[in-house]
Amino acid sequence: MSTLKVREAATRLGLSASTLNKWRTQGRGPRYVKLGRSVFYRPADLDAWLVDRVRSSTSEYDTS
Repeated sequence: MSTLKVREAATRLGLSASTLNKWRTQGRGPRYVKLGRSVFYRPADLDAWLVDRVRSSTSEYDTS
């Protein structure tokens, strides 16, 4: 299983690492793996999270 560090995941998503860290503490953002104190993201989870956010209108309700 391949994993990405927080900074790598943030870069892939076009976000800052700080945003991912904040969202993680708030229970938002993509699923992640925690091993000890280290946090990793699986590419498939990042892709699934992005797909879930596809919208066709600005008036669609965002549940995140």
